[in-house]
Amino acid sequence: VQLVESGGGLVQPGGSLRLSCAASGFTFSSYNMSWYRQAPGKERELVATISRFGYSTDYADAVKGRFTVSRDNPRNTFYLQMNSLKAEDTAVYYCNRRPPTNWGRGTQVTVSS
Repeated sequence: VQLVESGGGLVQPGGSLRLSCAASGFTFSSYNMSWYRQAPGKERELVATISRFGYSTDYADAVKGRFTVSRDNPRNTFYLQMNSLKAEDTAVYYCNRRPPTNWGRGTQVTVSS
């Protein structure tokens, strides 16, 4: 199993970023997929989940209405569109299947002016 996150960066408050997760080594469409994040000094937390074929999504209260998760099964990729970013969204973002398997390196998102 390999999960490779990309798309992070430095963005000003109110800005947007789109994260991508490229998955391989398993049957992607057989799994719900999730985004997680870990801020400095805090535990990793669940941010968003999308069902196997994208019919159902779920979000942490802190990101509802601002983040949107989507997936492209033929490309074994899923995404996190992040809008109206806040300083408290600063974290390393990870993707994983449900239940989680080995973790990738993540992608750093920094929201700062």
